Amino acid sequence: MVDAAASFDGNPVAANEATARAPASSQGGLTAAVIDSAGLAGYAEFCASALFAPAQSASWLHNWRAETKADMVIATLNLESRPALSLALEVVRSGPFRIARFAGGRHANGNFPAADPRLLPAIDGSAIRSLFSAISRARPDVDLVSLERLLTDLDGVANPLTTLPNFASPNLALAVDLEGGFDALLTRASGKRKRKKHRSQTRKFEAVGSFCRIEARSRKEVDRLLDAFFEMKESRFAKMGIANVFGDEDVRAFFRALFADALAEEKPSFRLHGLEVAGKLRAVTGSSRSGKRLICEFGAIAEDDLAFTSPGDFLFFDNIQEACEQGFDVYDFSVGDEAYKRLWCDIEVQHFEVLAPLTLKGRALAAGLRQGARAKAFIKNNPTVWKLTKMLRRKAAGRTAAPAATEDDS
Repeated sequence: MVDAAASFDGNPVAANEATARAPASSQGGLTAAVIDSAGLAGYAEFCASALFAPAQSASWLHNWRAETKADMVIATLNLESRPALSLALEVVRSGPFRIARFAGGRHANGNFPAADPRLLPAIDGSAIRSLFSAISRARPDVDLVSLERLLTDLDGVANPLTTLPNFASPNLALAVDLEGGFDALLTRASGKRKRKKHRSQTRKFEAVGSFCRIEARSRKEVDRLLDAFFEMKESRFAKMGIANVFGDEDVRAFFRALFADALAEEKPSFRLHGLEVAGKLRAVTGSSRSGKRLICEFGAIAEDDLAFTSPGDFLFFDNIQEACEQGFDVYDFSVGDEAYKRLWCDIEVQHFEVLAPLTLKGRALAAGLRQGARAKAFIKNNPTVWKLTKMLRRKAAGRTAAPAATEDDS
């Protein structure tokens, strides 16, 4: 059979389609269709009523493709011609291998594929495996489907990918339960000490000039906050001795477009905040909205004369307070187990990962990735080994002392 989807310029795009076995509880048959990135218009239409994580939104995918020129494929399970589950993936090269993964790579966290919750009961593991088979037929060059940092559920709906063989992600994610509002949260999280510190920070800021918390509400403000963030992050990563995942110009252009596009939404799905003291940005955070969950996607501070005041902590205090006022149920710090997150968090989120080899080469790669994930989990879950690892990274970068900062190093 042949399926078709509308491209951005309105032209029909032929798609490979393969029949998937439907479980006994389903009504009608499931079909698996695979199309190239020109089908993003159809994906966006599906997302208008589907459940999905921020990094699987149509805006994320459109801007990632536009700015990075990613090679993308969209694989969809349809139930009686209605989309039930859709995987929008980018194909990247890693040495001799080609891998299909969530668009954005390490920037895509807390993943959940676009899905219609009403139709998910019709999808089991064999149906999803047929989707991978359809990808293999449409793209025989792909060796492995690698789906990392997956949520087990979103808004109470189980992730359909849990039906496949999987393993725990090596990095924990941390979050804050906002039930009862900000005052109730502070009673559970050393609130008296946090308020005292916040007042002390306020006095220190006032001593050097005026200060304010900013939310980017124009393209100019988006660029200003992101310029500051990229500079902060570049300095931080250099001192830590690790690669700057925000260093590529196309990645920076992606984030500029993503946050700028969100300004046109009634409730922006992506938001930037900054703390300005004496006319200079001292801390920046980028957040996404997912139902009743506000997610801190990234954050950084300026390592300058006010770094000792912990401007990142100050900004998080205000961000979390606002999240409570706006009715969010959870403030999610996303991936990375860091001390500054532990000061707030009472929820540990264990993501999971799925590796689906499509070739013999892919099987070898999957085995290596599983071993690597186990090794990384051992290192990060052993405080002594993890501390030694970070020290060696800093020494390799020509540094012997840890910089003072409160941000995610993962």
